[in-house]
Amino acid sequence: MRRYILILCGLLLALTGSVSAQQIGNLSNFILDVRADLERLANEVLGEGQRPETWTFNVNNVNSITFVADLWFDNEQLATEIFGEDRPSGWIGAPVTQNGLIVARNIRHDLEVAANQRFGVGNRPSDWRGGPPLFLCDRTVQNQVEILRNAYTVNFQTPDSSVNYCQVIANEIQQVSLQEVYSTPDIEVGLPDLILALRGDMERLADEELGLSQRPPGWTGNRVKESPTLLSDNYLDLETLADTTLGNGVRPDGWLNTLPGSPIFAYRYLRFNLELLANALGRAPRPRGWQGVNPVEYCDPAVQNLVTLATQAYGFTTVGLPSDGSFCPLLTVAVNNIVENPPAPDTDAGGGEEDSQFVGESQIAFTYLDSAATQYMGVMPAGTKFKAWYRNFGESTMMFVSGDDFAVYIDRRWTSLEQAIYDRLPTTEGVKPLTFCDAGWCNGPGPTPTPTGGGAIQALLNAGTPPAAPDINQVQTVKTQVSWNNIRVTYLLDNASTRTAQVTLEICSDTTQTDCEPVLSIFDNGVGAEKQVISQFNGLNVYEFGYGYTSNLLVEGATRFSPDVWISDPTIR
Repeated sequence: MRRYILILCGLLLALTGSVSAQQIGNLSNFILDVRADLERLANEVLGEGQRPETWTFNVNNVNSITFVADLWFDNEQLATEIFGEDRPSGWIGAPVTQNGLIVARNIRHDLEVAANQRFGVGNRPSDWRGGPPLFLCDRTVQNQVEILRNAYTVNFQTPDSSVNYCQVIANEIQQVSLQEVYSTPDIEVGLPDLILALRGDMERLADEELGLSQRPPGWTGNRVKESPTLLSDNYLDLETLADTTLGNGVRPDGWLNTLPGSPIFAYRYLRFNLELLANALGRAPRPRGWQGVNPVEYCDPAVQNLVTLATQAYGFTTVGLPSDGSFCPLLTVAVNNIVENPPAPDTDAGGGEEDSQFVGESQIAFTYLDSAATQYMGVMPAGTKFKAWYRNFGESTMMFVSGDDFAVYIDRRWTSLEQAIYDRLPTTEGVKPLTFCDAGWCNGPGPTPTPTGGGAIQALLNAGTPPAAPDINQVQTVKTQVSWNNIRVTYLLDNASTRTAQVTLEICSDTTQTDCEPVLSIFDNGVGAEKQVISQFNGLNVYEFGYGYTSNLLVEGATRFSPDVWISDPTIR
């Protein structure tokens, strides 16, 4: 228990940091669902309402600073009831990140592992709420998606409804990784030598086990570097060698039975299997002349891919890891940790005249995670200072900028940075800056809002002085504050192309949403403007919102107000 208390204290500190949402539109809803499922499983394991005496019982106070910490603590207590002091393979456990979403994501993963133990894999009670299928995949798969989304601005296409989702998303990870990092001349030139070295090591292992030049029937022995079938022949001979030395169909734990279509991943699969076979046959150290000397290649190919991505994006290094049998487990932990705690870009302006000239201020600039402006993150409030680092190519007016809690792309025209200064920035040719957005005004990624719903675009089109923000202190003295789940939403029209909905809103005294009053006005503090009323319906104002959670608002009724609102998309209503 003391171990849990120490970790819990660290988690309480970690959760005071920033929270970003890359896969989830509403963190509050997500963690409430995790808590509900945890209590459901606890009832199943311990009995209805029965809990350990150290149970926190923090089940619905989502605004509590300890809510996620208590969720993790209770999940570990329940895991001890189910598994004992040990944890099953793949359990993520104690958090090592300041990102509240990642902590909650990892708790969901571990809770599903525990639910598999109790209910059976893929079986859940009818009232189980669940979460995105990605969070059922192992940590390395999740973090490959995380880094490809955040550092490489990849939009994944695998639908949540996919059968064998984790395998399907793993295949897409390979495809996008191939495009992002492996389609280079250096890799294409060097790969045939690696494949040939693999053949050499396989022949050395066969010599040791079967005798010099003694080979089983069907052995291809292909050693021609230029041969188009060298990879497939290596696969066939390795399977034959495993059958001959271990027994037909007998394979070491972790053996990969498929061969990917891309040469780089096919090589990694075969090298990994060969090293597994050598270990199973007790060939440690390896036979003389063994060419597989990179210890990373001994580790699971998914971990290898994450290492490659993190090395390029975050400067990850294996320096300091031991070269013994603990290398792969420690590497897996280290590379996952850096993806969950990515280094921030160097935002130090340096103070010199040359650097300070690239410092500017936002004039209600739209922000994006990519230079193509497809991943909208919100409006940078007027007056927000930034440092510009790179400009886009050609006639583009997009530039990469950063501040204390953001590193994004914005349009120079909506900033104080002059064209002459912009022209002096280096271009993004040959670089791929790390983008993130953890400021209070960040609310994406998502589609760029349309002028129909007012907000930032409407303010820009009007080009007028925005109205003064309401005095929140004055509002608090005359009205009662409630949260987003007290707001009754009536959906009138959905726009699938922009992922927005036209709605009427009523603000209620409690979450039962029975004692309600019309929403009279909405002020968006992120853009410094009143949200436009599109029309009237049944005597209520009609507004347009993007799907998901929107904060930094002042949603007012006659006697109540709320700082946020939640608009669900049609698939979850």
